Amino acid sequence: MGDGPRSTPLRVDAQRNLEHVLRAAREVFGELGYGAPMEDVARRARVGVGTVYRRFPSKDVLVRRIAEEETSRLTDQARSALGQEDEPWSALSRFLRTSVASGAGRLLPPQVLRVGVADEVAGVRDDEARVPQQRQAAPAGPELRLVEQRSAPAEQSAESAAVDPGAVALLDDVVRLVERARAAGELRADVTVSDVLLVIATAAPSLPDAAQQAAASSRLLDILLEGLRSRPTV
Repeated sequence: MGDGPRSTPLRVDAQRNLEHVLRAAREVFGELGYGAPMEDVARRARVGVGTVYRRFPSKDVLVRRIAEEETSRLTDQARSALGQEDEPWSALSRFLRTSVASGAGRLLPPQVLRVGVADEVAGVRDDEARVPQQRQAAPAGPELRLVEQRSAPAEQSAESAAVDPGAVALLDDVVRLVERARAAGELRADVTVSDVLLVIATAAPSLPDAAQQAAASSRLLDILLEGLRSRPTV
């Protein structure tokens, strides 16, 4: 009974520290990439680096937590666009706009951005290879997979050789958005799922002024959307 009142503030402090660390990690990794050191996260959270390591025993664990949260957020946005927009192009553009506005593109796991690279390196260019396919017993084209990136050790934490179910779910929904827009003749035939994800990552710059960042993101996304859209042949 005597320990109860003293333990409650500790739990509140621990939860608050966790929230500070997660918010700081999103900001730091969003600005500097997943190679940023844990010391930068601790400094931004205004806690000691030991506090960060008590909650996340390694940087890999923290990076995975942030990447999974952002992947889940993008998946929700993709499903919302699929469910609320009847027009294929409206659904795709809605997904891109909400994703860029949320800033989630700056925190996409590197292996998600590299989907399809193996096919391009191998010289596969047919239409079936342009969009990763659902895994099946005997795929007609390249199956959906995440390509492991050979990078510096500090950046490998978000790049497990195992397929991340959350990333696969995101890719499945983006595939649906891309295939619908292409079938409707509104998306350029050479645009891949990789291209769409790169638009999200590219059109979400990190600028010190929030208003400037929003304006720059909106302008850049308008330009990129024009580049993605199919135009009638003259």
